[in-house]
Amino acid sequence: MAEDLSERVAELEKSVKRAVEALALLRRERDALQARLGALEAERGELQALKQERKEVLAQVDSILKELDKLDL
Repeated sequence: MAEDLSERVAELEKSVKRAVEALALLRRERDALQARLGALEAERGELQALKQERKEVLAQVDSILKELDKLDL
């Protein structure tokens, strides 16, 4: 009985150790994913700014072309 109990305790200790290692791995993965998400959000913001700038440049080019048409060159 005592041997069974000590074996069970040893098994439980191993299980706890594996669980702690798994949690540490999951935390590292979560931290890496959060960092990646932050970088992607920054890139998304930059992309949106570039799209807006492109839209503004296209509007300016369109305006310039219309002015050139008025000059009837």
